[in-house]
Amino acid sequence: MSASSLPYMKSNPKIIFFTDFDGTITLQDSNDFLVIAYPELDARILADWPRLRQIISVMDKENVAKGTSTDAFRDMLDSVKTPFNECIEQLKRNMKLDPYFVEFYNWAKENNVPIVVLSSGMTPIISALFEALLGHKPDEHLQIVANDVESRDGKDINTEGGWQIKYHDDSHFGHDKSLEIKPYAALPDNVRPTLLYAGDGVSDLSAASETDLLFAKKGRDLVTYCERQGTPFTVFESWSSILATTKDILSGKVTIKKVAQEGLETVHKEKN
Repeated sequence: MSASSLPYMKSNPKIIFFTDFDGTITLQDSNDFLVIAYPELDARILADWPRLRQIISVMDKENVAKGTSTDAFRDMLDSVKTPFNECIEQLKRNMKLDPYFVEFYNWAKENNVPIVVLSSGMTPIISALFEALLGHKPDEHLQIVANDVESRDGKDINTEGGWQIKYHDDSHFGHDKSLEIKPYAALPDNVRPTLLYAGDGVSDLSAASETDLLFAKKGRDLVTYCERQGTPFTVFESWSSILATTKDILSGKVTIKKVAQEGLETVHKEKN
């Protein structure tokens, strides 16, 4: 596939920034919030919530191969009977962006850095939250690739028990984020931009091996995975450090290799 046919290459960027949404751009996970927010939640699901969440975030490849994670995630969301439009309104009132993301968003627009949100959440929710929390619809430099929502049993999604998640693809997590990145990773070196990614959990695993540098959220599963696999990464606590590092990479002040080496050294120091 040629560079000219890839949508995020239209402006010939030097960097493309791929990122997770829930718990990475936002401070909370919107899916978790929905599950625990409503009194009509199935008591059996709520009682079993620690086990389900553990399965969803597990890193054991055997469980992933069995499709256990998608089954648990669907069970989790199916427990929410509230009409979809009411779910969105509740999330808009309660979700918050990382306090430094808007600064990154504006800098990326000014410096020709496309932002591609790759999420295991649902596009209508993510779009609505961006519009509410940014104060406007996202500009063209930010694109969303995620799961969707669909009718359950032919019902209107805005009625009680009327909606369910519609997975993006047939992968074990319902959305193989690497599929969106691979065409860019395969570009010839003379046209290929630097590919960066920010994430926090198991749904980001497939993306990790396709990018040049991973920003892994401190204290989350993704850090452990990167250490195991030898994936280049650095740790972040907020988008303030992501912005500073991305600026330095774009200007040539630092190399990917140096950032990754320093990231690994920091994690080892904190463990010792």
